Amino acid sequence: MQIQQLDFVEGAKSAKGIAVIIDVFRAFTTACYCFAGNARAIYPAGDIEQAIALANQLDNTLLIGERNGKKLPGFHLNNSPTEVQNTVIAHKNIIHTTHAGTRGLVNALGADRVLTGALVNAKATADFILRCQPRDVSLVRMGWKAQTPTDEDNICAEYIAALLAGENFDEGNIHDFLRQSPCSRRFFDPAETGSPASDFELCTQLNRFEFALQLHLEDECPPRIVKASV
Repeated sequence: MQIQQLDFVEGAKSAKGIAVIIDVFRAFTTACYCFAGNARAIYPAGDIEQAIALANQLDNTLLIGERNGKKLPGFHLNNSPTEVQNTVIAHKNIIHTTHAGTRGLVNALGADRVLTGALVNAKATADFILRCQPRDVSLVRMGWKAQTPTDEDNICAEYIAALLAGENFDEGNIHDFLRQSPCSRRFFDPAETGSPASDFELCTQLNRFEFALQLHLEDECPPRIVKASV
């Protein structure tokens, strides 16, 4: 198995084999909590206009989105696992647009299969990849605004790579390392009302979920995120 680590939208565009689009703070953590709340499916949108168009096209929808960490005007929820946990989302179609993660998903068109990546389901994602036995794996770190590397996406990629290679990894250090990271400051800044401290804790609950998520493509239907199956 050949494992490469890539970055941002350009990395997503060049991903091959199984691509894992990683966005720990917060897009694909939020996606996991949506499915834990029994959402029907998540429809990722690369831009705001596409998200609104999807909401008008589908039934029983909930708009989740952010730019610069702030909830988008007219959207139901911010890109926040805390807000998802505090909202009844069972059986709803989630329309999801973010500055980084969802843009990576919709640009990974050259990969054979596209998965989401987060710490809360990292082991489940690695286990799924190992069951598929691909020749190539592309770990794409989306970072902040798909422009700046971030510690949380870097460590998630390193952890998944270690799991795939059967190597040891200091799992117990991940939470404390990220708590001290400059990338986490916004969660503990009272002025950053769109990024509650509870989001940091929810994003760093390592391997809380036992499912992987993948982008499902179907003719004449918008791409959607579903629980992965081989």
